[in-house]
Amino acid sequence: MPPARGCPTPRGGADRLERHGHAERARPAGGSYRFCPGVKVATVTELYWDPYDKVIDVNPYPVWHRMRDESPVYFNEKFGFYAFSRHADVDDASLDPETYSSAYGTVLEIMGDQPYDNGMIIFTDPPSHTMMRVLVSRGFTPRRIAKLEEHIRALSAQLLDPFVGTSGFDFVQDFSAILPSMVISELIGVDPADREEVRKLIDTTFHIDPEKGMLNDISFGAQIKLHEYFGAQIEERRKNPREDVMTALTEAEIGTAEGTRRLTTKEASDFTNLLVSAGTETVARLLGWACALLAKHPEQRAALAADSSLLPGAVEETLRFEAPSPVQGRTTTKEVELHGVTIPEHSKVLLLTASANRDERKYPGADTYDIRRKFDSHTSFGHGPHFCLGASLARMEGRVALEEVLKRFPTWEIDHDNVHRLHTSTVRGYEKLPVLI
Repeated sequence: MPPARGCPTPRGGADRLERHGHAERARPAGGSYRFCPGVKVATVTELYWDPYDKVIDVNPYPVWHRMRDESPVYFNEKFGFYAFSRHADVDDASLDPETYSSAYGTVLEIMGDQPYDNGMIIFTDPPSHTMMRVLVSRGFTPRRIAKLEEHIRALSAQLLDPFVGTSGFDFVQDFSAILPSMVISELIGVDPADREEVRKLIDTTFHIDPEKGMLNDISFGAQIKLHEYFGAQIEERRKNPREDVMTALTEAEIGTAEGTRRLTTKEASDFTNLLVSAGTETVARLLGWACALLAKHPEQRAALAADSSLLPGAVEETLRFEAPSPVQGRTTTKEVELHGVTIPEHSKVLLLTASANRDERKYPGADTYDIRRKFDSHTSFGHGPHFCLGASLARMEGRVALEEVLKRFPTWEIDHDNVHRLHTSTVRGYEKLPVLI
């Protein structure tokens, strides 16, 4: 039955009742109302976004579009954070660590009043961040990365060949979640016999509790086990050096006022843990998004299958269109005035990198997926001091993995009835993505 004349109808889905704090209100899933012609209605839907809302997270882009247009400096009263959604603002903040600090945490759940003093590179600012980044970057030399290409190709074949001639497989669980873990494990030096266990522990660190989110005993338990494992491996490298990143970390030296020193076992273990976790999660989600997007755009998939030279551009467009890590947290070190909004000193600010990637001010036709798109950059790997150390490796993995997939499976369909999405406040993608081939 059509709506009564003069009644608003929701665009993009039925109304849903949403609870924010103690208030309840109805609003459409799509974000804005379509009104009947000739009727003047003053009511508009309230603009609301938070990184914990799983319903919004299914398709946050309409909300982010409104934020860019109506409230580029958005304030969420419930969780007490500001959010930047425009490309220019996200980019500027990423390049200004003196004003937007990472030292108080970069994930909303753990951002606090005091800076972290745990040696984690992602929770530091220059100049200490610069020093640690130089140390860690020794493990990601162009020579080391280039040597991995044939290994990535061989691993992809090993994972994909068993499914040739079958009816389908889970693209994430059987391929995209396994491949990057195996690659980063090779790079840092995890023993082959331990790699599957390490991968499972990494997966467990991202366990989401319905009430506690990522801050839960299961996740913490896996993090402790990983740290213990890497600590033992670092100690072993001190006695028996190898040609791997863990050995490079044991040999790295930090300059201090008292002179130079080597990394402690805890510091080296923390670096290793971070590299493995970040190197696994980002690529797993990137490949999952590529699989889903190419299924939705079969003509572009056919072009890639016919011409592999298009793959680097397809990887960049996939990263722009669906950022695996869409939200990065910062804390202001001074009062900031932006778009007429005063942000007090020591405020939580979320940089919406995925929204920035869809900003039509930067990318014409931003909501169109186009593997041939020409653009100079995106924010999925960050910008400035915290630009992703493993970006070149992730790009290579994406290119090689997709080439190997398309060699074997030039077409596929998504089994939508059995898809499971992964949702955290900082990661967005697929946990299970069955494909029919």
